[in-house]
Amino acid sequence: MAQQEATATNPRRVKIIAGADAFGCNLKDTLVAHLRSLNIEVEDLETNKYYSVGEEIGRRVSQANTDDPVEIRGLVACGTGVGVGIFANKFPGVYAATCLTPADALNARSINNCNVLAVSGMSTAPEVALDILNTFLNTPFKAPCPASGSNPWPEDIQSFLDTSVHEMSEIGKTKSGNNTDGADSPCFICSLAKSRDQKEFTPVDIMPGASMKILRQTPTSAIVRFTAGSLEPAHHHTFGHDLVVISGSKCVWNLTKGDKYELGVGDYLFTPAGDVHRVKYFEDTEFFIKWDGHWDLFLDEDLAAANAAIEKENQK
Repeated sequence: MAQQEATATNPRRVKIIAGADAFGCNLKDTLVAHLRSLNIEVEDLETNKYYSVGEEIGRRVSQANTDDPVEIRGLVACGTGVGVGIFANKFPGVYAATCLTPADALNARSINNCNVLAVSGMSTAPEVALDILNTFLNTPFKAPCPASGSNPWPEDIQSFLDTSVHEMSEIGKTKSGNNTDGADSPCFICSLAKSRDQKEFTPVDIMPGASMKILRQTPTSAIVRFTAGSLEPAHHHTFGHDLVVISGSKCVWNLTKGDKYELGVGDYLFTPAGDVHRVKYFEDTEFFIKWDGHWDLFLDEDLAAANAAIEKENQK
């Protein structure tokens, strides 16, 4: 996860990942040029929507290895400096602060161990932004700052700040073993599926027991639900598809390749274009599916033939 502290006695080399939206790009370019003049490594992601920039840089800082000799920090800019900071902060171990003055940056580094600097392209002059950036670069965690009266922090506050580093880094991480019903699942697909009422699903007439919510038309992606005991007769599609099981369980027979797959929650399967496959659902099941192109379906047997084939296999 993100680097927690760079000490004065053993400083790590810093790399900055920078990006901005159209309202912050000019200021970002000025700051990037300054960083490079200081021989600081910079990866410039250029210009994008403010939420895309904030998300990408926040993700990259969050995923940085704490044991790496290079400390990864972020620099984001938009019109106000607020939007990019909001989206950078959606990742564990990221402490983005919007700083309009050098004092803001000094407090953010000293108290919050800020590792992503957010600046305003509309309200901050370039010379002020340079002072803010220099303060962000040169201020260690727990340094004297305006909030401490420019004096060293008292011992009890120092102890609190030391503890806060670990506790802050845990916020937003998945709590393994505590999520029995998926209510707090961080998985986007699971959250998307749970947020959709059954009335949003359209029955698939050609497949009894099936209903589907199209998320995107082409290439088609969807959330599909089957009731327990349902059966998909052998069929094929023009395009291959990926699927991930969200809940329930099923068995897939790829008749083209002679393979059989027992799938449960979290399992993934890719079925190539044209492969004939039959599916049996053991319980109410929900899965996310994405085709490589548009969705279609061609039956290769009827329901009676599918039931007979499965019954014959069960007798073996």
